[in-house]
Amino acid sequence: MDGDFVIGGVFSIHYALQTVIYNYTTKPEPLRCTRSLNGRNIRFARAMIFAIEEINNSTELLPGITIGYQIYDSCASVSVAMDAAFQLLNGQDPVIYKDSNCSQSGEMKGLVGESGSSQSIGISRIVGPFYIPQVSYFSTCACLSDKQQYPAFFRTVPSDQFQADALAKLVKHFGWTWIGAVRSDSDYGNYGMASFLAAAQREGICVEYSESFYRTDPHSKIKRVADVIRRSTATVVVVFLSPGDVKVLLEELAQELPPPRQWIGSEAWITDPLMMSFSFCAGAIGLGIQQSVIPGLRNFLLDLSFTEVAANSVLTEFWGDAFNCTMIKSIDPKKRVCDGTENINTLISPYTETSQLRITNMVYKAVYAIAHAIHNAVCQETNFSIQCDKHFSLESKQVLSELKKVNFSRNGYSVSFDANGDPVAFYELVNWQRSESGDIELVTVGYYDASLPKGQQFHINRNIIWVEGGIKVPVSMCNDNCFPGNRKVLQKGKPVCCYDCIPCPEGEISNTTDSPDCFPCPSEFWPNEEGDACFPKPIEFLYFDEIFAKILAAFSVTGACLAIITAVIYFYHRTTPIVRANNSELSFLLLFSLTLCFLCSLTFIGAPSEWSCMLRHTAFGITFVFCISCVLGKTVVVLMAFTATIPGSNAMKWFGPPQQRLTVVFFTFIQVLICTIWLLLRPPFPMKNLTTYKDKIILECALGSAVGFWAVLGYIGLLAVFCFVLAVLARKLPDNFNEAKLITFSMLIFCAVWITFIPAYVSSPGKFTVAVEIFAILASSFGLLLCIFAPKCFIMISQPEKNSKKYLMNKI
Repeated sequence: MDGDFVIGGVFSIHYALQTVIYNYTTKPEPLRCTRSLNGRNIRFARAMIFAIEEINNSTELLPGITIGYQIYDSCASVSVAMDAAFQLLNGQDPVIYKDSNCSQSGEMKGLVGESGSSQSIGISRIVGPFYIPQVSYFSTCACLSDKQQYPAFFRTVPSDQFQADALAKLVKHFGWTWIGAVRSDSDYGNYGMASFLAAAQREGICVEYSESFYRTDPHSKIKRVADVIRRSTATVVVVFLSPGDVKVLLEELAQELPPPRQWIGSEAWITDPLMMSFSFCAGAIGLGIQQSVIPGLRNFLLDLSFTEVAANSVLTEFWGDAFNCTMIKSIDPKKRVCDGTENINTLISPYTETSQLRITNMVYKAVYAIAHAIHNAVCQETNFSIQCDKHFSLESKQVLSELKKVNFSRNGYSVSFDANGDPVAFYELVNWQRSESGDIELVTVGYYDASLPKGQQFHINRNIIWVEGGIKVPVSMCNDNCFPGNRKVLQKGKPVCCYDCIPCPEGEISNTTDSPDCFPCPSEFWPNEEGDACFPKPIEFLYFDEIFAKILAAFSVTGACLAIITAVIYFYHRTTPIVRANNSELSFLLLFSLTLCFLCSLTFIGAPSEWSCMLRHTAFGITFVFCISCVLGKTVVVLMAFTATIPGSNAMKWFGPPQQRLTVVFFTFIQVLICTIWLLLRPPFPMKNLTTYKDKIILECALGSAVGFWAVLGYIGLLAVFCFVLAVLARKLPDNFNEAKLITFSMLIFCAVWITFIPAYVSSPGKFTVAVEIFAILASSFGLLLCIFAPKCFIMISQPEKNSKKYLMNKI
């Protein structure tokens, strides 16, 4: 149709170009389309005409100016699309002018098309150098955003860069990490899949296979791609194919159905009604262009008179295919002649399917975008009217400049372009669901809006029906998840999504699924049995309510009671020879010190504190020195008693009761001095021992100064050895009540206990260190009490006849 300004249009009305093998002996024939018509793309072309008619009838947009159009069929072929571009550039005027312009009338000011990215690239290479704006309604290749190569290219459909990111987020959202990928061997498929694979890699998604083909490839190649899909372990297949390529692949797969596959589709085919006839793809999901409403379009599409159809070769072919008739009498008797009684209102075809207008609206907006650019170039708005100059010498460069700035809304849908000629990306998430009648219908289940902040772009607001009608999200992984408590170990030579799961090492956890690493717990925490959480380590010390501690406490109290009972017995028999002959004052001091020794073991039970740590070690050291000092005094008295019987010896005067008391005080004072220095310089203190056990904390008393501790023990040991040596020297002295033998045996037990204590103390872990120390205290204390006092108490109670002076003097 002619007009003041002409807009070109290129649509893939047929599926393919007829291939001819030339032998170079005849002139090549004109390019011809083949295969059946694409009713959906006829609707696109008619939508362009509808939009132009709306503009021509508008009083607000280009009033008084008519827009003409020239629409060409590209046959989904790059070569035919480029041929159409040349024809659009040259115009329809048969006269050749020799001045600046080859054609004067109907020079094209803009072009709507094409759907395929490869075709659009070919067209853009031709019209771009002339600054003729090209607005595509369905070419999504991200490569077309490069303004260096395609300076005059615009589109109303989002770039595949947005779609690739959205598809990767979609796959990640449902937890699929092991997928297959199939693409068209074209600019659309190759660039789109490259963008998707890059986005998938960023999301941690692995691709089992990535196959490409083109619908004109040999059947063997297409069959090989189908076989790869059949044999693969990936349940999810991401398909970046043009509708023509999808149709070829699905037809091949229908020959031998693959295992259930979850199809993820790009916008090029996922909303194409023709593809929904393949029932084994039910449950497919993908990104579709936003649904829209174009008032009046359906009536326009159905308003086709038989005369109008007969005058148009494309509509004639469409009419014949739709109603299985022919406009001219056919030699085929089965095919009737179209007579005009056919009712297009009853036709069920992609051409008449207007319930979900998606790409059609992209065509509609493309036409209006060019019209607005022309309007802004040739029209001036005043307060009262709009004045447009149809004779204005409009150059395509001016239209291109104005097109970059357009910003308007039509039917509630905004139209604008960014610096790359791209619109704001908005996709609907669509799902192929079976209706009650068994047919597959397109259901919108969510959306993706690239204009929203990161993390809020993807939204699902309706239940999805998956492959085989399932409501549970299918699983597509190279192997099972590594649950918390385990970590991933990559399998050699395989993608990062293929891994083995091994438990976390001791002391480490992982609290997320598929964690690549395990993390150590803080020093005072330890993993639970599952290895997915850290809990405070149990604190260990010798509790009072433990059975073991109760037993030790019972022995301690029992020993103290025995010492007190012994003291009572001695006090009751204090005037008897057996008590008087064995230094009763030192005996009472010894029993008092033994009572303290038994009771000091109680300070080792319970939670260590600053005071208990200082008390337990110092009390132990002082009371034991007090005890050994008393034993040493008794031993020296025995030796001196027999030495004093030698004529002329006055040694006994130096070991009277005052000297004995002074000796005990002196030896004890030295230990008090050692303990005081220890406490002043580096006293014992409570500490948490985190090294002995990995899974628990030992609350113990640190020595503060090891030198101080071993000085206390060493001093006790020195006195014990000295006392033992003296007792050994006095063991054979006569007298029935000689204590030397008893002291010798008691000191032998004492030294044996504390010699074995040292390695046991060093090697015992945790609370058993404390238990060993308590045991050594009790054992040595019981040794002294029983060996020294038990025989005498036995005589005093059971054999009182031996408790006499005559028996003592060995006269009976």
